[in-house]
Amino acid sequence: MLITIPDLLTPDETAHIRQVLERTDWVDGLSTAGDQAAGVKKNLQVPTDNHEAQKLSALVLQALGRSPTYSSAVLPLQVLPPMFNRYDAGMTFGDHVDGSIRVIPQTGQRIRTDVSTTVFLTEPDEYEGGELVVKDTYGEHKVKLPAGHAVVYPSTSLHRVTPVTKGSRWASFFWAQSMIRDDWQRHMMYDLDQSIMRIRGLLPDDDPAVTGITAHYHNMIRQWAEV
Repeated sequence: MLITIPDLLTPDETAHIRQVLERTDWVDGLSTAGDQAAGVKKNLQVPTDNHEAQKLSALVLQALGRSPTYSSAVLPLQVLPPMFNRYDAGMTFGDHVDGSIRVIPQTGQRIRTDVSTTVFLTEPDEYEGGELVVKDTYGEHKVKLPAGHAVVYPSTSLHRVTPVTKGSRWASFFWAQSMIRDDWQRHMMYDLDQSIMRIRGLLPDDDPAVTGITAHYHNMIRQWAEV
């Protein structure tokens, strides 16, 4: 399930993040690459122990907290603190699957990576190339969104970032462990939640149709959730 979230960050938040990152030191992205990814990864990242980046990470987490779409699509149990990367001209990240387990900095807590998220921080016309390409059973999906917009997709997906040929592509990226491990089950819960929202727009909340479908939603969460 691939879902885009328009305006996850406000224009002011996006501008603030860009301004801070402009004066931040970047390091080789290989510092966080696994064995397989190291052979196909060429980008820059901000170190996770950078104090300014940690404050920006908290800002992105606040944006997630106010996004009903993110909550509905991901059903997050744990979210890894957002990180920041950039692809300058000539940089790319070839086909790879994200590592299955990540460690939360400073705590040592391990989380399973179920859902990956990219928040775009540069406008599409600021760079050429740099599309996020996610593969699934339906083919390849190319994603290149306006600044402040986000895309979430299963961490099990084979994906890549195409070479940047001009300009610079900046983004925030992170992973979440969902209460529901299986992507298809999460997809069903997201579709059901969207249907509930539409029905509630047509009928009062105490209508038997609303209470009935809402009960099914929560009972399915009880059946599948790992908390």
